[in-house]
Amino acid sequence: MSYVFTPPPVTAIPVHGETAQFAVHRIYCVGRNYEDHAKEMGASGREPPFFFLKPADSAWFAPAETAAELPYPSATSNLHHEIELVIAIGTGGSNIAAADAERHIYGYAVGLDMTRRDLQNEMKKQGRPWSIGKAFELSAPVGAITPAAQVPEIAQAQMDLHVNGQLRQRSGIDKLIWNIPEIIEQLSKAWTLQAGDLIFTGTPAGVAAVVPGDLLLGHIAGLQDLQVRIV
Repeated sequence: MSYVFTPPPVTAIPVHGETAQFAVHRIYCVGRNYEDHAKEMGASGREPPFFFLKPADSAWFAPAETAAELPYPSATSNLHHEIELVIAIGTGGSNIAAADAERHIYGYAVGLDMTRRDLQNEMKKQGRPWSIGKAFELSAPVGAITPAAQVPEIAQAQMDLHVNGQLRQRSGIDKLIWNIPEIIEQLSKAWTLQAGDLIFTGTPAGVAAVVPGDLLLGHIAGLQDLQVRIV
């Protein structure tokens, strides 16, 4: 088959301990899925989950050993970090029951939902979609994916983010408003999940701005860390 231009390379994230890589299909994100962050952003309680998407090619690998460089994005002066547990889907499906959700999971990773907060807030004020705040280039750094069988206690793991060695965000995964199986159940009612999908599950309180020179270290117990330096 011929194309009018050369297709872009496949976006893929390494799998810890394996040579094969995880090819990314879509990126789904859950909004306001920790109670403390929901209150931080003006909401409260167990409200129905809502989702937004990022382009597949906004995902990129941020290793544990050395800091990957993230250029400060254009059109913003208020870039925020949001650390999240990322679910990697290995088997697709629609209308997946929460009780069956785990068999659709390939693995987990640490991720950052980088956000142009000023642009997002302006769109919110105008009642317009806020993709411009979330779905920009390189906005979804991801650490190496760990197969699910290696982290059976992931739902009880602790997550934290340090910026320049100072703690910014910390929470347990058990503080999710909508837990891992429930996220998959709700999401698969609206979209048919596919192998290769990544699901960013939400961020706890403590989101804040970063500037060029800042070093971000994301950690979730049992998974591979990620390091990102803003340049």
